[in-house]
Amino acid sequence: MVRQGSWGLTSSLMLAYLLTLVPLPHWLDPLRPYWVALVMVYWHLEVNRLNHLGQAFVMGLILDVLTGSLLGQHALGLVIINFLVSRFRSRIRFFPAWQQAIAVGALLFNDRIVQLWIIGLLDRGWPSWSWWLPPLIGIAVWPWLFLLLDAARHRQRQLS
Repeated sequence: MVRQGSWGLTSSLMLAYLLTLVPLPHWLDPLRPYWVALVMVYWHLEVNRLNHLGQAFVMGLILDVLTGSLLGQHALGLVIINFLVSRFRSRIRFFPAWQQAIAVGALLFNDRIVQLWIIGLLDRGWPSWSWWLPPLIGIAVWPWLFLLLDAARHRQRQLS
């Protein structure tokens, strides 16, 4: 049996993967937000979907394969984000969107620190300062993404 709203979840995740893979000009690429994490956080916060660590791990593995990164790199980051969202869901969920954006930004910065640790273990050299921009862009994008996904979810509920 297909759960109600599965098409919205699936299509938003597919769009997040697509937005992650869309080629951007070299100067604009460091500004790309972590779309998959943002969509996962939305669905976990609002309807308690994607709330299992295994789901986050599989989503991260898919992202690792699609982006050609070290297998498990994004999986580890998404599992940690998912765990933290689970831990603080009852508090974050009732914040206004701008306060949620700050909490989501903290999650995204935490992910960057985990990624930096992995890069350090691999001895690939330290990234430039622009590597820290995506969490800031994620903070700016969060209220708009939240409103967009929320409106789509409510519209889908009205149609069914």
